Amino acid sequence: MTTSVASPEVAPPRPSLALTWLRAARPATLTAAVVPVLVGTAVAHATGGARWDTALAALLGACAIQIGTNFANDVFDAEKGADTEARLGPVRAVAAGLLSARAMRVAMIVAFAIATLFGSYLVWHVGWPIVVIGVLSIASGIAYTGGPYPLGYNGLGDVFVMLFFGFVAVLGTVLVQTAALPLLGWLASIPVGAIATAILVVNNVRDRETDVVAGKRTLVVRHGRRFGELEYVALLALAYVVPLGLAVTTSPWIALPLVSAPLAIGLVGRLRREEGAPLNATLAATAKLLLVHGVLFAAGLWLSRG
Repeated sequence: MTTSVASPEVAPPRPSLALTWLRAARPATLTAAVVPVLVGTAVAHATGGARWDTALAALLGACAIQIGTNFANDVFDAEKGADTEARLGPVRAVAAGLLSARAMRVAMIVAFAIATLFGSYLVWHVGWPIVVIGVLSIASGIAYTGGPYPLGYNGLGDVFVMLFFGFVAVLGTVLVQTAALPLLGWLASIPVGAIATAILVVNNVRDRETDVVAGKRTLVVRHGRRFGELEYVALLALAYVVPLGLAVTTSPWIALPLVSAPLAIGLVGRLRREEGAPLNATLAATAKLLLVHGVLFAAGLWLSRG
């Protein structure tokens, strides 16, 4: 007669400090910082002429704000109990004990300081409106999960993403290159903000049960999974209706994003079918859709000037 002895569980190896910081910065999310600058620069070219120095400063500043916001989310979500062992998404550094809350706060401040440095260059060229945009962007990045009334915990996350990753980011990029806010910029902001918000919707559908425990009252928590599915469909539809309308009224080149429509249709089906951890891949695929759609949209806007 033989007996089997269960082998003790072996803990996964602790990642290096450099890899931990890289993951905490969430490089995959930089799509949401890069695409608005690409589209805004294309609008600037189509309406008055792009400026590469201010476009580059806007790009680097946007990436720094995005990383600073990610650091803020990491530390504040950990402190509010939103990132527990039950979390279905990627491991968060502070909640997992890989980095201290103090270190993450310092990193957050450094990231926002770097953004301020690039913003100072833009202020020198454009003036005080950039100060307002920069202050509001940084303040909102912190207030998304921090402060006495965190936006993401009170059902305002979707509005925040649409506003700052759509209108503020795209129009701000146009402003620093043309010193104007043309109608085309306002319209071009809508598809960018819509897909960026759709990324958040997938996150909220995935995390709705743990969000309830943490007291995070997202729109999906308030209104249910079906609401999240319908919101996702509406946002993606908006991302294609606007370029189509612009193509009909201005230049057919602006219809280029329609090439990516089959990807969007497939993602709608995935969101409806999947639950829990498998939605991580759907979230990543929605971020890729933002990049593909954004590059095509920017190319179409750029070529429309011809």
